[in-house]
Amino acid sequence: MTKSSQNSFEELIAQGASACAQAVADGRASALELCDAAIGRIEVLDGAINAVVLRDFDRAREQARAADAARARGERAPLLGVPMTVKESFNVAGLPTSWGLPPFKDFRPQEDAVAVQRLKTAGAVILGKTNIAMALADWQSANPVYGRTVNPLDASRSPGGSSGGGAAALAAGMVALELGSDLYGSVRVPAHFCGVYGHKPSVGVLPTRGHDFPGTRMEPGDRPAVIGPLARSAEDLDLVLGAIAGPELPNAQAWRLALPAPRHSRLRDWRVLVLDQHPACITSEAMRGALDTLAHRLEGEGARVARSSSERLPNLQDICDRYVTLVTTLLGAWEPGGSTTLSAHDWIRLMGTRDQYRVQWRAFFEEFDALLCPPFGCAAYPHEENPDWNARRLLIDGQSTPYGAQGAWATLASMAGLPATVAPLARDADSLPLGVQIIGPYLEDRSTIALARQLGELAG
Repeated sequence: MTKSSQNSFEELIAQGASACAQAVADGRASALELCDAAIGRIEVLDGAINAVVLRDFDRAREQARAADAARARGERAPLLGVPMTVKESFNVAGLPTSWGLPPFKDFRPQEDAVAVQRLKTAGAVILGKTNIAMALADWQSANPVYGRTVNPLDASRSPGGSSGGGAAALAAGMVALELGSDLYGSVRVPAHFCGVYGHKPSVGVLPTRGHDFPGTRMEPGDRPAVIGPLARSAEDLDLVLGAIAGPELPNAQAWRLALPAPRHSRLRDWRVLVLDQHPACITSEAMRGALDTLAHRLEGEGARVARSSSERLPNLQDICDRYVTLVTTLLGAWEPGGSTTLSAHDWIRLMGTRDQYRVQWRAFFEEFDALLCPPFGCAAYPHEENPDWNARRLLIDGQSTPYGAQGAWATLASMAGLPATVAPLARDADSLPLGVQIIGPYLEDRSTIALARQLGELAG
């Protein structure tokens, strides 16, 4: 491989999954050439970043050769030849799935997660697995099994968590695509911190089997934890959604998924509420300024933009409080770090409240097409070493604020199982990325992704 061709393949990887798949389909690149270019990029760059912590290069090359053979037979697939990684917490047959916990560092599932199976069926080439927060419970990606991942844009700062390794690998141009997961912002915060795109889907849209706490197996259900892609563009998010969305067995015996088309194809037709402050946490001046600039530009395009809270907007503080209770209860049942224990009656009441919020959000989305807000109240913060979550503090615009409070922005979509897409928006004074979170109606994932694409074009 010549130096110029290597650079060309690396440029394709940096452009993302759609560019790679199209290049393979057109014969401008082979899957093996892209695979080798991605491997070379990882070997050169990742020593300083520590993003791709489990490398499966031999099997990746086998997958790439199979993809090239499929193309030679005239076969086509949406992700054919796309070099990518998946979060360490997904089962990949033969590789460890530890969730960053030492007792499980040698746990090796013998079956791929359903989503990984679908990625492979769609032609993707899985290079390995990326680093995570311990037990997936932080907005940075460090654990005693694999160590710490740094933000490739500023090594002194977090890449986000718990899908931070994947966001870092994307931002560094090592891979074209990543599969992550999100309970409390674990896709959205890394996308925001690393300046890439991320999508938290509506609950039930993407298959979660095989993304279970080590040694357990959960049936598909109405749980707030979801899986979702991180990518270089909104188009790539939509590409992945089409490739892996849909019910898994046993539901797939009877159910089919038909996600509605985006509500609008032109910016001027959107009705949005821009929300830059939350009663539970503070928002940096840079984040508010970026959203304000976005609101003005949307108005300039003819969109209907509201800045004050609608009467239909649910109670933000109550959503935050109740979702924290929901998450800590779930963690207490399955993972280290959970603390809240509810009676059966209290849990049933909490689920009833969640259903009430779903009704309220449906009413809200009759008035608006999307809610635009921060994914997190500031840009990527310096690495936090204190193991005591409750004792941690974030310094935002010189003000010391509780570390955990910033999860409030993630709760807005997560409590009701709504789709939320994060798109790069701007840079702060330190040239760190700032993203926008686009929340939409339940099952209208293609709308939030479409708006992310349109906002990306607007922001340049």
